[in-house]
Amino acid sequence: MPVDPNGRSDYNRTAVHARSVEDAMAKIKHIAMSTQDPDKTAKFYIDVFGMKEIGRIENPNTSGYYLSDGDLNLAILKFKNDAVAGAERGKGFSGIHHIGFQVDNLEAIAERLATAGSKPRDDVNEALGVGKGEHKYNVEVKYSGPDNVMLDVSETGWVGSSGFRP
Repeated sequence: MPVDPNGRSDYNRTAVHARSVEDAMAKIKHIAMSTQDPDKTAKFYIDVFGMKEIGRIENPNTSGYYLSDGDLNLAILKFKNDAVAGAERGKGFSGIHHIGFQVDNLEAIAERLATAGSKPRDDVNEALGVGKGEHKYNVEVKYSGPDNVMLDVSETGWVGSSGFRP
């Protein structure tokens, strides 16, 4: 019999499984951290937690590292301008920048986000070119989340881990 994280043996894992696209549970694919020293920050997570470097990013908007433990991914980013970092943070911000979710249906999640009071981050989405031509540097759509944590959602998953196998 399955045991939940708190040790309860009456845990029924199937009870939490989604029944439809509208009920589908989004999967956290990455946590993005903003830092002024991506080399030092990436080294910390590699040395202390054994995370693997799975990629690097260098473009006009950001530079940094993609790390993974095989399940969850970290984007260690240094933003090069305030627009892509979000005006309330700015490029000098350090800390958790956003949490990335993979969803089955962008339209359905957009409705759920709106119902919950979350709004698209048009400022950041525009700065990243989301929805315009080819997605050169970003495929996730950014939204406001509670407690000033930005969210991004994508149907295709996180670009940093495509093809990664631990």
